Amino acid sequence: MNRQSITAPAKPKRLISLDALRGFTIAAMVIVNDPGSWSHVYSPLSHAEWNGCTLTDLVFPFFLFIVGVSIALAYSRRLEAHLPKKDIYKKIIFRTIKIYLLGLFLWLWPDFDFGTIRWAGVLQRISVVFLVCALLFLNTNWKTQIKIAGSILVAYWILMAYIPVPGIGVPDLGGPEKNWAHWIDSVLLPGVMWQKTWDPEGILSTFPAIVSGISGMLVGRLILTVKDENKKLVWLFFTGFAMFVAGGIWNWVFPLNKNIWSSSYVLYTSGLATLALAALIIIVDVWGYTKWTHLGRVYGANAITSYVLAGMLTLVFYSSIFGGASLNGLFMDSMTGIGIAAKLASLMYAVIYTLIIYIPSYILYRNKIFIKV
Repeated sequence: MNRQSITAPAKPKRLISLDALRGFTIAAMVIVNDPGSWSHVYSPLSHAEWNGCTLTDLVFPFFLFIVGVSIALAYSRRLEAHLPKKDIYKKIIFRTIKIYLLGLFLWLWPDFDFGTIRWAGVLQRISVVFLVCALLFLNTNWKTQIKIAGSILVAYWILMAYIPVPGIGVPDLGGPEKNWAHWIDSVLLPGVMWQKTWDPEGILSTFPAIVSGISGMLVGRLILTVKDENKKLVWLFFTGFAMFVAGGIWNWVFPLNKNIWSSSYVLYTSGLATLALAALIIIVDVWGYTKWTHLGRVYGANAITSYVLAGMLTLVFYSSIFGGASLNGLFMDSMTGIGIAAKLASLMYAVIYTLIIYIPSYILYRNKIFIKV
């Protein structure tokens, strides 16, 4: 396809760029979650131990941002079609419950030991963010959403950085166990926690995570309301850069931190997600270069389903069911045995695993089967 001018693009019926970004984000989730060996991982493919932000730390907030953009695009159409809000609410609640239960299912799989259930988690947080953002979108305007988002981020900063924690005193953001997020989880969060005494998807940190979704809704509204393609792209790049810079500056007093989902982290990652989407809109939707996005579109068409499949198939690809040896262990031994660096072998296994998950995702995509989770 010939390159088109930015000044006179054909308006796409659907944002292929958003579908691709969603799919690439899910593929990235699978890669970082499934290395050949956790003992041999390139540093960008690991989460920051505490403060800081690696490439891996961008994946989850990118997905929540995309959830927000998708809400704006999808529910705007429903409102324009004058669908009864009562019916919309029912579908929102039903979808929230399905995603949350899938999160519990993945944690329990395959032993289903309900005595060690983890009530928090990635899909659980996605379900809560989706629910709150969808309800906000249907019942508030963009100005109110900005006020709510700003209030949450500022209040969270003040609470986490300055308000004394019971039994501890002044919060210490240099570690995981001397802040309000840890204290509230230890008091209110039932079941087991990811880090035994605290959980990165805990109760309090879900509030700023909701703002990651709100930021996506605001960007989605911008995409819908600014009709001129040039102005739209300018606003997207400006908004993304402004959030990115604001997050970087806020990092000086409230460090970037995925574990507690700090306010600076919200702005920093939402800014990068906006910039990424804007770049993809130019390349994919305006210039028409779509072929290279195929893997992303396949994953994005059944995003949650692909993620769940990746979690379930670890039973085969990571368990010791082959004479006491696991497939990832055999792969690592074979690759390192012929001289391949352990970290490279570990990444190779993650990529292969991601491509294996692509197969059932592609079958669904080719047969136009879209599982609405």
